[in-house]
Amino acid sequence: MPKIVTPIIVLLCVLALVPVAVIARARAAKSNLPRIHPIQDMAKQPKFLAQEVNPLFADRRAMRPLVPGVLAQDDLHVDEHLYHGIVNGEWATAFPMPVTDAVMSRGRERFDIFCAQCHGLSGYGDGMTARRAQALMTPGWVQPSSYHTDLVRGRPVGHIFNTITYGIRTMPSYGVQVPVEDRWAIITYVRALERSQDSLMTDVPADVRPSLQQ
Repeated sequence: MPKIVTPIIVLLCVLALVPVAVIARARAAKSNLPRIHPIQDMAKQPKFLAQEVNPLFADRRAMRPLVPGVLAQDDLHVDEHLYHGIVNGEWATAFPMPVTDAVMSRGRERFDIFCAQCHGLSGYGDGMTARRAQALMTPGWVQPSSYHTDLVRGRPVGHIFNTITYGIRTMPSYGVQVPVEDRWAIITYVRALERSQDSLMTDVPADVRPSLQQ
């Protein structure tokens, strides 16, 4: 074998170890820089982010609303009481499921996430978002409704379900964010909040009343 061939073989062997050494160092070392990856299709996807403008559509919204009349497979929404809050063409006055402690707890959890920011934890329309908007004198801001008025207390549960689903006046729709069952659970908790500020002594068990009258 010619003498010049041996150094070439050694050099090639050393060069072959370079990628292995680089990979080993990259796995062991820490860096604030992103890893090197030649295929960029996951890092730089051609997509629209939330709230971005998409000139393809007339309303220029990238976030597309649901197509009217399109339902998920096996989800026909034939139960008007459950899915629309309507019974015999009128707003439902009763819940479509039993009101249990579990349902009420779920309603309180969902209320704290989706409703309390505007309506407040006690339902007086004084949530942190409402207070902040008032402090900044936000143009067009409308004070959220208090649940503790005769108008709201007198609304059937079906009407409130419709409000959550489709919105009302300046309140937006939450039909996409909140599943049907959770909407009803929220309403059970809203009714409990209303009752908490409009209860009578006769609502309290007789054996507990003396402790409250002291």
